[in-house]
Amino acid sequence: MWYNSAHWRRRRALQLRQHPLCVMCLAHGVTTPTTAADHVVSHRGDWNAFIVGELQSLCEPCHNRGKRLLDERGYTNDIDDDGWPTDPRHPANAQGK
Repeated sequence: MWYNSAHWRRRRALQLRQHPLCVMCLAHGVTTPTTAADHVVSHRGDWNAFIVGELQSLCEPCHNRGKRLLDERGYTNDIDDDGWPTDPRHPANAQGK
C-alpha cells in the first residue's frame, strides 16, 4: 500500500518531527510522545487525499482506538467531570444536557 512509499515515509517523519506530541492527549492536558502521523480526514483510498490531506500526530492508543471510533461513528466518547459526553456530535447531546 501507499504507507510503504518513500513519499509517505518522508512526510510521516516530518510530521512527527514538527509535532512530537499527541494532539488528542494534549486536548486532555496529557503530554504523550507521538508514534503515528494520522490523516485528520480519512483518505478512504483516495490517492490525492492521501498525499495532500492534513495530518495530525497521535500516540498509538489514540490512533488505534480514539481516532478509529471517531472515523467509524462520527463522534468521540470523551466525558466531562459530571460524566456527560463532551463531543457535541455525540447522540446524548442531541437531546441537550
